[in-house]
Amino acid sequence: MLRRYLRLFGVQLRSSSLLAMQYRGDFLLEGLISIFWTFTALAPLFVVYQGRKAIAGWSFEEALLVVGWFTLLQGVLEGAITPSLNGVVDHIRKGTLDFVLLKPADAQFLVSTTRFLPWRATNILTGMVIFIYAFHQMGRGPSLPGLLAALVLLGTSTLLLYSMWILTVSAAFFVVRVDNLTYFFQSIFDAARWPSSVFKGALSVVFTFIIPLALMTTFPAQAMLGRLPLQALVAAVAGAIAFAFLSRKVWLRSIGHYTSASS
Repeated sequence: MLRRYLRLFGVQLRSSSLLAMQYRGDFLLEGLISIFWTFTALAPLFVVYQGRKAIAGWSFEEALLVVGWFTLLQGVLEGAITPSLNGVVDHIRKGTLDFVLLKPADAQFLVSTTRFLPWRATNILTGMVIFIYAFHQMGRGPSLPGLLAALVLLGTSTLLLYSMWILTVSAAFFVVRVDNLTYFFQSIFDAARWPSSVFKGALSVVFTFIIPLALMTTFPAQAMLGRLPLQALVAAVAGAIAFAFLSRKVWLRSIGHYTSASS
């Protein structure tokens, strides 16, 4: 079963890559635009840290690690998660989701791997460059345990993003138009470029437990710095699994409310 779904994933990825490479000029241009927007996203950090050595306990170089994780996950979100799941909304509007539901494979898997934007991989490479530059400025590198913990958190962060997006898209079964909701989610995700300790009071609670942005960018950065407690790592893994379980249940329940074009 696992081999079958891995083969399907490979087919979907290859199809998206071939489609993107048909227009190589656009492929390269989109990649360059992605790099440009990534570096413009660094501008607020340079402005805020001008004349300051640290903010909320984070130095400029340490905050760069958070931006690096934000950039990397933005590539995952916009390159692998958003394109496919936005297509689900169109299927629901047109009543054509039947073509997916009737296929002999899990519907959630199929709709989640329909389309990829390969040029968004430049965000991942840019994130790596930011990591290297930040540690170079610190005059040291990450520890091996810190790197291993960061890799685990990369998996949990991706799972969290995916699960939250599934929850958002599932709303389309009830309200059909969720464009504003998806834009709102993307706007909220922009807050993940800042260390979680910057936010105080209610915002701190929201971005840690309700919309766990801290688990996506701040925790991995702390892991690379060797400052993440083991219990926080365990909590991040448990939280990601819980979100995935919840999103799966909501998805299955939402499908029950689907009305096809032929109904």
